[in-house]
Parts: sequence; structure tokens; C-alpha cells
Amino acid sequence: MSDAAAAAKPAIGTFERYLSLWVAACIVVGIALGYALPGLFARVAAAEIANVNIVVAVLIWLMIVPMLLKIDLGALGSVRRHWKGVGVTLFINWAVKPFSMALLGTFFLGYLFRPWLPEAEIGSYIAGLILLAAAPCTAMVFVWSNLCEGEPNYTLSQVALNDVIMVFAFAPIVALLLGVASITVPWDTLLISVLLYIVVPVIAAQLVRRALLASGGQPALDRLLAALGPVSLIALLTTLVLLFGFQGEAIIAHPLVIALIAVPILIQVYFNAGLAYWLSRRFGVAWCVAAPAALIGASNFFELAVAAAISLFGIGSGAALATVVGVLVEVPVMLSVVALVKKTRPWYERSLPA
Repeated sequence: MSDAAAAAKPAIGTFERYLSLWVAACIVVGIALGYALPGLFARVAAAEIANVNIVVAVLIWLMIVPMLLKIDLGALGSVRRHWKGVGVTLFINWAVKPFSMALLGTFFLGYLFRPWLPEAEIGSYIAGLILLAAAPCTAMVFVWSNLCEGEPNYTLSQVALNDVIMVFAFAPIVALLLGVASITVPWDTLLISVLLYIVVPVIAAQLVRRALLASGGQPALDRLLAALGPVSLIALLTTLVLLFGFQGEAIIAHPLVIALIAVPILIQVYFNAGLAYWLSRRFGVAWCVAAPAALIGASNFFELAVAAAISLFGIGSGAALATVVGVLVEVPVMLSVVALVKKTRPWYERSLPA
């Protein structure tokens, strides 16, 4: 197996496996600290430049850059070997998922659950769901693909292609859907977010990656990734503590909010995974590609969504809270999708067109 393929075959660690439990703990800690130290949280919220919170921006970089270091943009050359699977996933990620989430969010939060949600925050919740769905997952996809014994070269090339597309497509799609959802789009802040959280990290990560591979090869890169792994997770959990510190009062006042926001997220994950899996079978895609295609089609780059929501709407906004709910449900839901595609492998391979 090549170094690129090997890089796409990580095992899921204990910490990642129980990420939802740590997120739940961050909810409790964040709410408690928000009530105990309101002055500290107020100072953190005030540390902004051009509507970008400096503290959160640093934490987001510590989350995103280690993940982007795993991406080999040189793998784009292998896209043509799995063009059917790549086509299915691109269709789901960019033509279905953001729009299905906007529809589901509007239906459930804007209409069905409206009586149980704070009226002033409904539009913001929907905006957060749109941000969550508009960015395909970058890092955890490698874990899901490994767990279902997916084709590593396909996974690597698909993620690299999605990262390139995200640089150009994220802002227009978000702006379009926020406009449809009747949310005012702060274009300057949106463009700053794309530059700060997509363009610059992708370039920086690729420069560091190439320098390490040139000087010390794959072992040097692996050592850096191992060192940065805990930093990335700590940054994620610290960001969540800050978010829930600001959201504490709203959560306590409306205890059903998190559960209600999770409903459209859960539906869209299973819908998009199922659609990608079915389309793969219809086009005769091998199961080892169809399985990760379903997972890539369903999962979200929640770190970017959190960063964009904070930049666009503020650290205490309903949009930020909605993206955090995505973090809360990501791991258990995606593990269930892994189990489903593995369980249905015999059916899938029997049903492949001749």
C-alpha cells in the first residue's frame, strides 16, 4: 500500500469513539462556567476583529490544520480510477445535501417544531444547519472509511477533491441558501470566513506537509500528526465549552431545543447516506467504494461549520448552537451508518447490475 493510502487508514481512538460523551460533558462544564464566570466569557466575546473572534479563530485553526495535513492534494490524479463513486459523492455533497438540509430545517424548525422553539432564534438555527451541511467532512471520513474497509485511495482522492471544491463553492452555496431562508448574508464576514477557515488553512497545511515529506518523509509527517492530534481535540472541546458558556441561559430556558435541532440532522444523514449507497449500486460501483461514498455523502465538516457560524452570527447565536448539535450527534450516527453498510454488504453485492 502506498504512503497516501496508508495515511487514509487510521483506527478510531478511544477519545474519538466517545466524542459525544465528551461533548455532553462540555455542555455541563460550559453552562456551569458561564454562570460562574460571566465576566470572563464577556471579555472573550469582545475580543473580535472584523466580526471574527480571535480566541475562537485560534482554536478553530488548531482543530482544522492538523486534519488538513492528512490531505494529499496529489491524490486528485487518482480520481479518474473511481469516477463513478466520485460522481455519486460529488452529486450528494454539492447538489443534494445542502439543499435537503435547508428544506428539512425549514420544515421541522420553521414549521413543525416552531411552537417549542424561541421565535427569535428559529432563523438562526436554520442558518446553522445550512452551514453544517454545506461543508463535506474532511478528517473523520478517513476513520469511517477504515471501519467499513473502504477503498483508501478513493477516500483520499474524494476528500482532496472536496477540499478544492469547498474553496470555491462554500460561500456561494451558503449565501444562496441563507437568502432562500430569508437570512441576511453579511458578505464581508462570509468571505473573511472562507479565506480564514478554508483557503489559508488549506494552503498552509499543504506547504507544511510538502516541507515535512521533503525533509523527513512520511515518518516526519506521522510524528507531527501524532503530536497535534491531542491538541486538535482539546481545541475542539475548549471551543465547545466557550459556546455552551454563552448558550447556557438559552439551553436551560429551552431544554428541548437541542433534541429538536437534532431531528433534521439525523434525517438528512440517513437520507444522504442511503441515497449515495443506492446510487452507487445503480451505477455498478464496487462495495469497497460505495461504503465510503455513503459515509462521505452523509458526514459534515462540523469544525468549519462552527467557525463560520461564530463569524457570521456570533458566538452566542442560535446558528452556533445548531452547529454544535451536529458535533454532538456526529460520532454515534456515523458509527451506525458504518454498521448498516457493513451489514448490507451481501445484499449490495448480490444486487449489483451484471
